[in-house]
Amino acid sequence: MPEGIGGSVAALDALDSEDALLAAGVGVGADVDVLQRRYGIRLERLELRSHLAAQLAAGQAREAADAVEFQQAMTPPDASVDDRTYAEMSVVEEIAGVLTISSAAAGALVEQSRRICAQPLVLEALSAGTMSWQHARIVADETESLTAEDAASLVAHFFDPDARNPARGAAPGDLVPSRFRAKVRGWRERHHPESIEKRHAKGAADRRMEYTPDRDGMAWISLYLPGDTACAIWNRTTATARGLQGPNEPRTLTQLRPDIAASLLLGAGTATELSKVPAPRVDVLVTVPVFALLGATDEPAVLDGFGPIPASRARRLVADGADSFYRVLVDPRDGAPLEIGRKNYRLTETIKRWIRLRDAKCTFPGCTNNTPDNETDHLTAWDHGGTTGISNLAQLCPRHHRLKHHTRWTPGQATSKDPPGWTSPTGRHYEPEHPAPEPTHWPQWLMPAAGQFIDARCADARCIDAGPEDLPPWEPDDDSLIDPDDLSPDDPLWAELLATQLLETPLVPSG
Repeated sequence: MPEGIGGSVAALDALDSEDALLAAGVGVGADVDVLQRRYGIRLERLELRSHLAAQLAAGQAREAADAVEFQQAMTPPDASVDDRTYAEMSVVEEIAGVLTISSAAAGALVEQSRRICAQPLVLEALSAGTMSWQHARIVADETESLTAEDAASLVAHFFDPDARNPARGAAPGDLVPSRFRAKVRGWRERHHPESIEKRHAKGAADRRMEYTPDRDGMAWISLYLPGDTACAIWNRTTATARGLQGPNEPRTLTQLRPDIAASLLLGAGTATELSKVPAPRVDVLVTVPVFALLGATDEPAVLDGFGPIPASRARRLVADGADSFYRVLVDPRDGAPLEIGRKNYRLTETIKRWIRLRDAKCTFPGCTNNTPDNETDHLTAWDHGGTTGISNLAQLCPRHHRLKHHTRWTPGQATSKDPPGWTSPTGRHYEPEHPAPEPTHWPQWLMPAAGQFIDARCADARCIDAGPEDLPPWEPDDDSLIDPDDLSPDDPLWAELLATQLLETPLVPSG
C-alpha cells in the first residue's frame, strides 16, 4: 500500500510510464503479453485512484473539523449561546461556499467529519486509503445516537484486530458499502444501550406512507413499516412476479413487482389475473434465541434478508402460526447453525435453509442479492468429487452462478460457520463476508454470582465477551448430552432430530 497521497501519486506515475512504454512497444520482452499487462495496469490504476480519493477525503474531513474548532477557539469564552450558534452557522456557510454545495450538505459534511475525526481508527483507515469515504460516513451515521463509549466500542469491533471481540471476515474496506452498513447496523442493534424493543416502539409509532411526484408523469410511493412486515411484502411480490414470468410475459422482474403491488392495493385483478398466478412459496428464516422466544430476554431475533428485529415481533410471528416463516434454533455457545451433511447429490430443504442462514446472501464479492432469489451451488463440482455437505455448498444468485461456471472466478473453501472467499481471474483474493453470529444472551436468573465474569458487561446477561469458562453452567459435566460436533453427517440421530419441531417451526402463513 503506498504511503499517503504522495505515495499514491508516485505509484500512478510509475504505472502511466509503464503503460506508455507498452503502448509504444519500447523495451517489451518477447514473453510479455502486452494486452494482458495493459489490462492489469487499468485495474491497478483504478485501485490506486480509489485509495487516492479516500486519502483526499480524509484530508477534507480533517480540514472541515479543524475549521469548526478554530472558529470555536476564536469565539470569546463569554459569548452567548446565540453568538456561538451563529459563529458555527457562519463557518458552515463558508465551507458551503468554498465547496459550492448547499448549506444543508455542508452542515452534514461538518457533522460527519467531526464524528469521523473523533475516531482515530476510522480516520487512520480512511487516510491509508483502505476504505472509502462512503464507508467512513456509514460509521458516522451509525454512531450518531451513541455515547462516546458505545461509539468507541463499535469502532473497535470493526477496526481494531486486537479488540476483545473483533469482527470476522473481510475488512470494512473490502465490503461494498451496503454490506458494511448491514454488518455495522446489525452489531449496533445488538449492543445499543437502549433496548431494540423501545427503539422499535418509537419507530412503529412513526410508520407512514409517503407520496412524491416525479418527472415524466411518474411518482414514488414509499412505506415506512416494521421490518418483518416490509420483508413479507417484498417476498410476496417477488414470488408472485416470478410466477408470472414466462415466454409470453414481456415485463421484467423489476417491472412486475410494482405492477403486482398496485394491483393488490387497488383491488384490480385480484379475483381474476392474480388468482391465476402460480405464486411459489418463499420461505423466510427467523433466528430466534431460545430464551428470547420464551420471553426471558429481549435479545433481538434476526430476520433473513433484513436483520435484527425485536424479540416481541418474533414471538408474535410464532404465535400467529403457520408456513412461510421458519424459526431456526442455533448452537447457543456461538450463535452458529449446526452442520448437517449428506452423501447424496440432491439437497434437502433443511440443508438449503442452513446454507441460507450461514451465508445470508449471494457469497460472490460485493453482491447484495438476498436469499429468496439465490441458488445453492456445489463449490467443488459433484462431477469432480465434491460432496453435498455444508462445507462444499454456498449461495449464489443466478447471475454469479453462471459467471462461476463460465469464467475463472474461483470460490474458496467454506466451513460449517463461514461462507467461502473468492479469487478473481487476475489472482485477487476476496475474503468471505461473514454474517458474524454471536452467542445468545442469558436471562438474569441463570447468571452465576456477581463478580464471576471477567468482563463486567456480562452483568446485563450479555456473555458475548466472556470466555467459555465464564458462561453459565448450561450443561452437565458428565456424558449424558451429545455434542452435535461429534456426530457424523450420516448418523441416524440427525434424521431423528430433523423430525422434531426444534430445528424448524413454521411461523406465518405464506398466503
